Amino acid sequence: MTAVLTRPQAPPAARPLAAVLAAVGIPVFMVTLDNLVVTTALPVIKSELGASLTDLQWFVNAYTLPFAAFLLTAAALGDRLGRRRMFVAGIAVFTLASAAAALASEPWMLTAARAVQGLAGAAVAPLSLTLLAQAVPADKRNAAVGVWGGISGLGVAVGPVVGGAVVEGLHWSWIFWLNVPVGVVAVLLATTVLRESRGGAPRLDPLGLLLSATGMLSLVWGVVDGPDHGWTSGRVLGMLGAGVGLLGLFLAWQRRNPTPMLPLSLYRSRGFALVTAVTLTFSAGTFGSVFLLSQFFQVVQGLSPLEAGVRTLPWTMAPMVVAPLAGIFADRIGVRNLIVAGQALIAAGILWIALATTTGVSYRDLVVAFALAGVGMGLTFAPISTMALGSVPADQSGVASGANNTMRELGVAVGVAVLASVFSENGGYTSPQSFVDGLVPAAIVGAAIVAVGTLVALRLPRRPTPRG
Repeated sequence: MTAVLTRPQAPPAARPLAAVLAAVGIPVFMVTLDNLVVTTALPVIKSELGASLTDLQWFVNAYTLPFAAFLLTAAALGDRLGRRRMFVAGIAVFTLASAAAALASEPWMLTAARAVQGLAGAAVAPLSLTLLAQAVPADKRNAAVGVWGGISGLGVAVGPVVGGAVVEGLHWSWIFWLNVPVGVVAVLLATTVLRESRGGAPRLDPLGLLLSATGMLSLVWGVVDGPDHGWTSGRVLGMLGAGVGLLGLFLAWQRRNPTPMLPLSLYRSRGFALVTAVTLTFSAGTFGSVFLLSQFFQVVQGLSPLEAGVRTLPWTMAPMVVAPLAGIFADRIGVRNLIVAGQALIAAGILWIALATTTGVSYRDLVVAFALAGVGMGLTFAPISTMALGSVPADQSGVASGANNTMRELGVAVGVAVLASVFSENGGYTSPQSFVDGLVPAAIVGAAIVAVGTLVALRLPRRPTPRG
């Protein structure tokens, strides 16, 4: 009997790094852009749709609420059903929801479309980072995550400017129409460049999915409704209590379940546990402040949306430049040092803006503070992701990314709600002076929240170390 020798199969050729970065980066850019692209358009949308202050908050929070609630669910489904499959589905639904937002003629229509965008975005953000980490060799991973952070920073950077330019030159609906061709290209890239992968628990955890999603939804909804209905109202306390109770049951179930969707062993890693806390404070203080500051130049100084967007560029353009550099030099400088420096600069920048802001403040008195906050954001994006992914075993990177992104989006919702509540208690939209009266204490609170994160970041390990 003659043995038949078979040539061993070669592993599939690695995809070009540029193609991988484009495949994960373009969808992340689109999702990140839509976090802030609406902010400079809010005054115009308020006028054209007859929206109230509560509606304006919901145009932001309708996006972040389902985003935060379903990040863990999307990451768990991706681990079980296929990460690329969930990623592509998220891009496709996000694109369709963008078209629906563009067609909105009533505030509730825009709010509903934004909610679907947020739901779809929950499948894009965490899985993009997991797919990138899987596709890139270990020796290039920090640099690749840095570029990924720079792409996210680009979305932050051009969001207010794109929003302002579109509103001024075309119509606010084109903010969302722009996503349609970008989404089509993103689907084609993801399906041709990225490889399918799975990870985490071998079985779905239906009870865990239900408890986590409903718990996060109730908790974030209670936070969002706090400023409007009162923090001690039965409605708000009921939703907050339900959210805390459901999440408590979720954690208890995860402890007992042999195949949990969120392994609690992740939090035995000091790096992962602490960077999760920093992510929460960073998002709450920073994006809560941005929600109000992005409206300052229009409401107080009477500038056009485009002029207002351009004036935010020293803040919003810096992450695009700084984030890739932070990824490249993370090993040399230390991930912890970058995060600490980033939080300190953001807190200083927001506090500077709060103390300098008056109805007649000159732009040159704010521009350095804007730049400080922008550099701080650039030093934060990539190192936080590097610390979160590097602190857990590789097979848990998907759920770790989902958990960290959940804290980020919860922070956005909490920050907008809390700072809007401080703003409403001290001022309003009735006059430029009233807006400043509300903005100043709200920004001080935002700076204080980020400062707390700076102190927490000091306890991080210098570099992430996986704990199995």
